[in-house]
Amino acid sequence: MRFLPLIGWLAIAWPCSAAEPALTDAELRPIIEPSLKLLTLAAKGHLDARDCFACHNQGLTVMALVKARSRRFAVDEEEITLQAEAIAAFLDSNRQKYRDGQGQGGQANMAGYALVTLQAAGWQPDETTGAVAEYLLFRHKDRDHWLGGTRRPPSEGSAFTTTYVSLAGLAAYGTAGQQERIAARRTQVLEWLRQAEPKETEDRVFRLKALQVAGASAEDRQQAAQELLAKQHPDGGWSQLDAGEPEHATQSDAYATGTALVALCEAGGLPSTDPAYQRGLSWLLKSRQPDGSWHVVSRSKPFQKYFESGFPHGNDQFLSCAATAWAVMALLEDCEQR
Repeated sequence: MRFLPLIGWLAIAWPCSAAEPALTDAELRPIIEPSLKLLTLAAKGHLDARDCFACHNQGLTVMALVKARSRRFAVDEEEITLQAEAIAAFLDSNRQKYRDGQGQGGQANMAGYALVTLQAAGWQPDETTGAVAEYLLFRHKDRDHWLGGTRRPPSEGSAFTTTYVSLAGLAAYGTAGQQERIAARRTQVLEWLRQAEPKETEDRVFRLKALQVAGASAEDRQQAAQELLAKQHPDGGWSQLDAGEPEHATQSDAYATGTALVALCEAGGLPSTDPAYQRGLSWLLKSRQPDGSWHVVSRSKPFQKYFESGFPHGNDQFLSCAATAWAVMALLEDCEQR
């Protein structure tokens, strides 16, 4: 398998000066390695217990492992392959539903995340990915953006997230015969992204990432990035919510901080050496658990029967696994590439 380029991007010029990284590459590596082992364990545990796709234990874990590989970390290559094969098989078992425009549980949010994960793992386009792309074109075709099928914040609670993964999935796996409709859909969604008002960190993060995939101007992305950066707390982190309940969601946590840093770096052009980025990394390093995980308290109501995946933190394990993956990806930006 080879890697498929998802999108191109233009770096945005940031007015702030660069700063030396808080930790060197050699110092960061032993910090990240235990986290990668935990993420791999969580992915294996999910595959042993469930046959459905999960963005928290599979999607984000695969993305983190692939990124770690690009930074010269030794990762479980066989597990990446097994996860990709399992995700592809899961989608394929519902191929006809996708062709018929029905989709499956999680709808566009799940379908888009699954395609983005396959793209990260280097999965080649096939009839199944084409069928899922066709479903994404059909889903909410009467709207100017995509809506999620479930409400499980933060990762499944924002139309910006669903819109991003849908656009990214189409960019990765749209067929030749779909390109004209994809271009039209992208133009339509871009107008919504320009006008829509994000209300919380998840919205701001994935609005910025979606603007990148939609081909927005550097000016549009600069504005979105500045809006996200403006919400950084004095302690260096980001919170899921600006205000309201539950109170813990208004305090800095690893999920919000990790997603913000990755989006600012990858879609906003903010270098990892920037002082704001380094403050975010410093907060992540201080909040890291001794076992290499980050604990984030869930604010979602239980949706399915509880099971242990091998990741710590009990009822909070799924969000904590996602948070750990994002935190690791943020830290990896400070590591040397191949």
